[in-house]
Amino acid sequence: MKPASGSQTGQGTTEGRFGRVRLRAAISIAAALAAGTALAAGTALRFWFVAKFFEVTVDGHLYANLAKNILLHGQYSIADGSGVLHPTLIRLPGYPLFLAACFRLFGVDKFFPAAVVQIFCELAGCVMLALTARRICPAEWPDAAKSRAFHVTLWIAALCPFTSSYAASPLTESLTLFCITVAMWLTVRFQNRQRWAAALGFTLVITFAALLRPDGALIGVAFGAPMVLALISGRRLSLRRRMAMTLACFVIAAAPFSIWTAHNWSQFHVIQPLAPRYATDPGEPTWQGWQRWVKTWSLDFKNTYEIYWNVPDGPFDMTLIPARAFDSKEQRDQTAAIARDYENNDESFTAGLDARLGKLADDRIAAHPLRYYVGLPAARVADMLLRPRVENLPIDQDWWVYRHHWDETILSWFYVALNLAYLLLSVIGLCLRPRLWLWMLLYFVLRCALLATVEGPEARYTLEFFPMWFVLGGVTVAWFTSSQTRSSAKSH
Repeated sequence: MKPASGSQTGQGTTEGRFGRVRLRAAISIAAALAAGTALAAGTALRFWFVAKFFEVTVDGHLYANLAKNILLHGQYSIADGSGVLHPTLIRLPGYPLFLAACFRLFGVDKFFPAAVVQIFCELAGCVMLALTARRICPAEWPDAAKSRAFHVTLWIAALCPFTSSYAASPLTESLTLFCITVAMWLTVRFQNRQRWAAALGFTLVITFAALLRPDGALIGVAFGAPMVLALISGRRLSLRRRMAMTLACFVIAAAPFSIWTAHNWSQFHVIQPLAPRYATDPGEPTWQGWQRWVKTWSLDFKNTYEIYWNVPDGPFDMTLIPARAFDSKEQRDQTAAIARDYENNDESFTAGLDARLGKLADDRIAAHPLRYYVGLPAARVADMLLRPRVENLPIDQDWWVYRHHWDETILSWFYVALNLAYLLLSVIGLCLRPRLWLWMLLYFVLRCALLATVEGPEARYTLEFFPMWFVLGGVTVAWFTSSQTRSSAKSH
C-alpha cells in the first residue's frame, strides 16, 4: 500500500508543478496581449494625429531647409528666396541631420516617413518607460505591484495626447522625449550592472539630446550624476576600466560639439558650442530692450502668440497688450508713442525704439523688482506647466471664452484636467521615493529654473517632464492599487 500511496503523492506533485507552469504561461500570455493592445492603441492615436493635424510649422520648414542643404549641397546653410545659401548657427544640427537622413532614405521633402520614424521611437520609448517603472519600484514591493506599474506606465504613455501629437510634426520634441526615456532606462541598467553598452548608450543619447536643443544638456546634468555614482561604487570594475570608460564617454560627448564649435568659428569667428539664446546669427540684432520690456509683463502663451512673436516685422497692436504692462497712464502713453513710431517705420525695429523700450523696462523693474525677478517668472513657469496643451491644435488661444466656441472650451478643460492628473500622480510618485526620484526632482528643478528666464512662455517647453511623469504615475497607481505596497511603505 505504501508504494501506491507514494505514487499518488508524486503524481500530485507533478500535476501541481504543471499547473503552476500553465498558470505562469497563461499570465505571461495575458500580459503580452495587454502590452500589445496598449501599443496598438498608441499607434492608432499617433497615426490619427498625423492624419488630422499634420503640419509643417515655420520651425519645421527651417529644419527642412537646413536638411536639404546638407543633403544636396553639403553645407549647413539656409537658402533664401532667391536660392542663395547663407551659413547659419541659429539651430543645432541634431534635427536637421535626422531629417537629412530621412530625406536620403525616403525622398526630399517627404515628411510622412520622418513622422513614422518618430512614432516608432515614441512607441519603443513607451516600452522602455514601462520597464523603467518596473525596475525603480522599491525592492520590497511584490512582483504583482511591479508588474502593475509596468502596465499602467505603458498605457498612460501610449495614450497621452500631449506627447502623441508632437510625433505628427517635424519638430525636435518627439526625439527629445525619446532621448530622455532612453537615458532613464540606461541609467537604471547601469546602476544594476556597470556595462560598457549602457555607459556608451547613455552618452550617445544625452549628446544627441543636446544636439537637438541646447536645453537637452540638462538631461546629462541630472542623470549623469547617478551614472557617475554607480561607476564609482561599482565593485566589479577595476580602476583602469573605470578610467577607460570615463575617457571613452568624454570623447564621445565632446567630439560633436568640438566639430560644431569649429564650424561656427570657421564661418563666423565666434565661439558658440550650442545655439544662441535668441536664434540669431552673429551680427543680427537681438533687441535687448524689447526682450527686457516683454519680460516685465508677459505671463502666458497668449502674450507669446499675439505679441512677442509678431514684433519685430509684424504688428505692434496696443489693444492686445494687457493692463499689467503699464504702471501708470504715462507709461501707457509712452508705449503707445513707441508703437506708432514702429508702425510708421513699416513695422521695422530701430536701435532708438529698442532703447526707448529698454528705458521703460528699467523704470518698471526698478519700481517692482520682486515682480520682475520672482512673481512673473514663477507665473510663466506655472502657465507652461498647467495650461491646456492645445498649442498645436486648431483651437483659439482664448479657449476659456466658451460663448465663442463651446466645444473648444470643453476640450481645453479636459486637457487641463488630464494634464493636472499626470502632474499630481507624478508628485505622489516622488513622495514614494522610488529609485531615481532624487535625479528626476533635480531635472524638474533645473528645467524650471531655466524656463523662468524665458520671455515668451510655451507649454511645449515642459513636455520634457512627461517621460518622468509617466514613470512616476505608473508607480503611484501601482501603490494605490496594492494593499501590500502601502503596508510596506508604512513599515519603512
